[in-house]
This record gives sequence, C-alpha cells and structure tokens, in this order.
Amino acid sequence: MFLDGAVLTLKLATGATLAGFAIGTVGAVARRSSVRWAQRASTAYVETIRNTPLLVQIFLVYFGLASIGWKLPAFSVALAALVINVGAYATEIMRAGFDSIHKGQLEAAECLALSRRQVYWHVVLLPAIERVYPALTSQFVLLMLASSVCSQISAEELTAVANFVQSDTYRPFETYVLVAVGYLLLSLVMRAGFWGLGLLLFPRRRRLGTTL
Repeated sequence: MFLDGAVLTLKLATGATLAGFAIGTVGAVARRSSVRWAQRASTAYVETIRNTPLLVQIFLVYFGLASIGWKLPAFSVALAALVINVGAYATEIMRAGFDSIHKGQLEAAECLALSRRQVYWHVVLLPAIERVYPALTSQFVLLMLASSVCSQISAEELTAVANFVQSDTYRPFETYVLVAVGYLLLSLVMRAGFWGLGLLLFPRRRRLGTTL
C-alpha cells in the first residue's frame, strides 16, 4: 500500500510539474506582454493563487466541479488543483528568468539577422530556463511534498495511505515515521532526476561545474 501511494504521489508530482511548467512559461510571457488584458489576467491569476492556501484551492476545484455536474476521480481533481497552484509559482520564477536577459543580447541577435523565433528560443527562453532552473526544481520538489494535502479529498497518495494504515493498526508513530522516510526518498529521487536533466539540457553548466 505504501508503494502504491508513493507511485501515485510521483504521478501527481510529474504531471503537475510538466503542466505547471507549461502554464508558468505562458503566464510569464503574458505578464511581460504589451497586451493589457493578458497582462492583467496573468497578474490576477498569480496573485490569487499565491495568496490562498493550497488546501482551499483543492476544495474549490473539488466542490466546484461537482457543483456543475463534473464528477471526476479524486486523482484528476488533485492533479488539476496542483497544476493550477504550481503554475502560478512557475509563472513568477519564469518571469524572473525572462527579466534577467539583457537587452543588449536581443540587439546582438537582431544584428546577426536571427529570426524572431530563433531569438526567442536561443536568446530568451533557453537562457532564462537555465538561470532559474534551480529555483524551478526546488519549487517542483516542494509541490511533491505539498501533494500530501490531497489526502483530504481521498486521493490515495502516500499520506492518505498512511492515514488508513494508522487507523487500522493503531500505530501512528511508526506509520508516519515510515511516511517521512518515504517523502525523503521521493525528494532525493526527484532531485537526482532534475540534476540529470540539467546535465542533459544545459551542457554549458556542466562544463562550468554549476549544475545542481
């Protein structure tokens, strides 16, 4: 049961990481956009999510979807809530990465006659991700740990399994010690995975010895 819960926790973390990163990138572009409505919508989204508890957000998604007749599995609801949450934090992190790109680099790229797509990909997006990669990975590991609150809507992740086991065995201390070790191992696995991904994506950091 603990292994099943750990696997579900990793599935939640992986899905939320991928979707949250995509939302964060789009949100950061919108926040820096000259289109007023996109900028305001992105700002409102970020401020709303960052200033409300994750547990409340999960309940809003869970009961909100149920109130309009959408009866989704607890896993799907938990994943949606985690994506919405981490997307806001990823937006701010990616915005900081975009802001770190000096205007002189953009001017140099234009002088080299690079297309707009090439400039955005090679001069803006990839360097921005490289600079904020440690912050992004830390945020995604924190997201995995925060997924424990999804037990409140009966998503059978690691903490939900622990709640069931301790109520059945009446051994809460031993149960939660095991769960704490499980989360520690999951964190180490995720950090090792991000470290390897960083080596693959950013060879310059590998040569400079600045990888995670």
